[in-house]
Amino acid sequence: MNAIANRAALAAMPLLAAAALLSADAGLAQDDKMARPGGEATIYRDADYRGPAVFVGEAKPDLGLAWPVNSIRVKSGTWELCERPNFQGTCRNYDRNTPVMLSRSSGLTIQSMRPSVSGGGSSFIGVEARDQVTTGAFAEFHTEPAVRGYRIPACPLGRVTANCAARTADNYCRTIGWNGSAREHMQTVGRVAFLADVLCVKSNY
Repeated sequence: MNAIANRAALAAMPLLAAAALLSADAGLAQDDKMARPGGEATIYRDADYRGPAVFVGEAKPDLGLAWPVNSIRVKSGTWELCERPNFQGTCRNYDRNTPVMLSRSSGLTIQSMRPSVSGGGSSFIGVEARDQVTTGAFAEFHTEPAVRGYRIPACPLGRVTANCAARTADNYCRTIGWNGSAREHMQTVGRVAFLADVLCVKSNY
């Protein structure tokens, strides 16, 4: 009986190992899902979340709005709202519900908005940064750009692409006083792509 039991146990081992691998993969998939940052916001024409509204869940370089914005509901993330397309002009950050953005009689001209790398409120599970910085007269090099000590996802929302990473790097450089990024790379840690080796410059070249 012992021999039969041993043979049965040996035969079951591959199945148990496969089950363990599947369980581990499921756990990684769940962690990966949790690690993906997200953000949602709704902007309204009128104060107190009234009037026409637009829901936004990703960067919008051209909202095409024909009306001013006077209130915003932020479900998650921090949002940068800019008065001109392509995130140009005066920009403001919002990380919470705001029933009146300017005054009850007049709103803000907003033509583009995107998740802000300078704010919190994301569901992203942070990875601590060990940024090494070299500063020159016209450029500054960051090995692991960080916000509040944590690394910055290359594409906070949506599919990871080089263009998306370039936009995130540009935004990061502007938040720390430079004009934009002349060079950036991505580094994958725990299935999440982060900004790496970002060169912030005074003028794009």
